[in-house]
Amino acid sequence: MAPSDPTSGLRAGLRGLTTRGRSFLAAGVTAVGCAYLLDQDALLRVGVLLAALPLAAALMVANTRYRVASGRRLSPRRAVAGQEARVHLRVDNVSRVPTGLLLLEDKVPYVLGPRPRFVLDRVEPRGHREVSYRVRSDLRGRYPLGPLQLRLSDPFGMCEVNRSFSASDVLTVVPQVQALPHVRLSGEWGGQGESRARTLALAGDDDVILREYRPGDDLRRVHWKSTARYGELMVRREEQPQRARATVLLDTREIGHRGSGPASSFEWAVSCAASVAAHLLERGYQTQLLTDTGQWVPGPGGGNTAADASGLILDALAVADLSDGGGLSRAEEPLRAGGEGLLVAVLGELDEAQTVRLARLRNRTGGAVAFLLDTGTWAGLRMLAPNTGGDEFRNRVRQLREAGWTVLPASSGDSVPDLWQAADGAKTTSPYREETGA
Repeated sequence: MAPSDPTSGLRAGLRGLTTRGRSFLAAGVTAVGCAYLLDQDALLRVGVLLAALPLAAALMVANTRYRVASGRRLSPRRAVAGQEARVHLRVDNVSRVPTGLLLLEDKVPYVLGPRPRFVLDRVEPRGHREVSYRVRSDLRGRYPLGPLQLRLSDPFGMCEVNRSFSASDVLTVVPQVQALPHVRLSGEWGGQGESRARTLALAGDDDVILREYRPGDDLRRVHWKSTARYGELMVRREEQPQRARATVLLDTREIGHRGSGPASSFEWAVSCAASVAAHLLERGYQTQLLTDTGQWVPGPGGGNTAADASGLILDALAVADLSDGGGLSRAEEPLRAGGEGLLVAVLGELDEAQTVRLARLRNRTGGAVAFLLDTGTWAGLRMLAPNTGGDEFRNRVRQLREAGWTVLPASSGDSVPDLWQAADGAKTTSPYREETGA
């Protein structure tokens, strides 16, 4: 892609004069003036030379016509918050003449670090140069990179002119995804408990529908009774394995979270939702993300592979923001219409009415796990006043457990893998267990 050329000529070059060039031009004009007043021919020649150098440099740089192409490659395109990504730049000289001194500067957001600058001394005809730089962000989001700016300069540093390429890229910084242990969740198979029938269906079973034998079919699948009946080899068609469904519900209500920045309860919830979604996709679940605003990711229609769904969910979580909603009602209707399946909810602070509605929603799901955030620990309220809100939070945990939810109380500093391990149905004697404490 060739750079744009918005202005040219001496006027553009004069605007690009550096401090050195302006100093030479001022000194030359002063010398010419003094030579005229003092009638000194030698001083006049020196003044003309001093003034001519920056003017010639400006004219040369402004009329330089390099045919240069650029390309950018991100590795990886999705970076994890707190980890580095590398940006590779390639500059190709597609003309038949070598370039002069080139200065490259790529435009990056401040949060990713300072703008990278590179100096290319000379690029031969049909040649190229490759440079790279690293970026890092502790904040998830989508950050534009580019366009690449090309700065042309003369050998004496008298004049510099900037020209920009038009291409740009986007770096997606996704929340941190933690590896979760494999646990046996109570009722995870579509609301039928841990039934053997459902397990067999997920593993695949023979279908009664028959079809003609095709070269390469396993002879052990030949249905001899139908073969004798139809007079040709008939085989049993193997049923396609079904995929268990799961929904990860993320509570984005601003009134339900505390704290600010990377250490807030909302950022913990986003990372938790990303970890759970990635884990369920890895286990073969057809996983969707749902927020309290009623937005599905991936959207209705299905047909996405696990890799596609994982990318869409991480991209959505990268830009997830707090909503101004007051409840979870907009997420209830999609859950009721979605049928049975595993529901994992990452919830902020709840009031009595919201807790009751979630308790009723349990009957619509095959299994229900709730990460219930004790948001007061993110705001420091528990340290300042240990009894503030503690009884109310424990009451919410008890209500959801009595409704059949597997509740995982989460506090600031808790590990998502450790909490997920506590959801192991094989180790849970009762879904109604209460916490005990001194």
